[in-house]
Amino acid sequence: MMPYRRRVMVFLVCVAGALALMGGPVRDMVLKGRPKDYYTHIPLIPAISAYVLFKRKDVLCRNEPGSPLGGLAIAGGLGLVVIDTVSRPGLVGRAELVVTGAVLILAGTFLALFGKRSFRRTLFPFLFLVFMIPLPASMMSAIVSALVTASTGMTSLLFKALGVPFVQEGAYFHLPVFDIEVAQECSGIRSSIALAITTVLAGHIFLDKFWKKVLLVLAVFPVTVLKNGVRILSLYLLSYFIDIKIIEGGFLHRSGGFIFFGLGLVILGYVLWILRKPSSVTQADRD
Repeated sequence: MMPYRRRVMVFLVCVAGALALMGGPVRDMVLKGRPKDYYTHIPLIPAISAYVLFKRKDVLCRNEPGSPLGGLAIAGGLGLVVIDTVSRPGLVGRAELVVTGAVLILAGTFLALFGKRSFRRTLFPFLFLVFMIPLPASMMSAIVSALVTASTGMTSLLFKALGVPFVQEGAYFHLPVFDIEVAQECSGIRSSIALAITTVLAGHIFLDKFWKKVLLVLAVFPVTVLKNGVRILSLYLLSYFIDIKIIEGGFLHRSGGFIFFGLGLVILGYVLWILRKPSSVTQADRD
């Protein structure tokens, strides 16, 4: 069996090779892909996975032999890279193939070098790399449409709750002084992706039960819809009572998304706190 330090060095070389392999397709997709909001998170994922993987020093079983299953994963990853070379798909298709192939190669190399037990202990950072694989444009469009539809409904509820008079036609709201439309740009897809990534990471760190982690991630959609509705309502009220330029291209409209992203983080943080609370039913109560 290869010495432990040499295995670590081989894996680090493989990491560098995988990053180099993914670099071109990911860079092209982030810079040239449309819309860019779908892909801007991708460069951050390897850094987060590396931090989670290497922050603990007791995850590797130094004396465990490697698993031959790693060779199968490596072969599958190389096969996807070959398919990309032969088929020459578009920007997103190429990134899908190459990134998936690189992730399989990385996971297979780790499994072949350190064995099954070490791989089970480090499964999360490898699964987290899935966030690098871009979803097909059709699927992303469906998600955006769902967010727009739900955000339109939430905006309507908020207007009614505050007694704002309006006439709704689909995603259009005819309001006093001016009209607004809940367009695709109002979907909050970038913040939705960021919130999903954050909740997956937070669930891994702070929650012990799988069902709690799932609930936390599922909360991202309604929280995103709520903060979208609050943003639209706030923009209308500020424009109506203060300055219409706010809705016509002011800072809050163009670049104020981070404020409402913070609102989403606060709400999800509260959900996380609730899920972390120990059960009020003690063992004595159960007996």
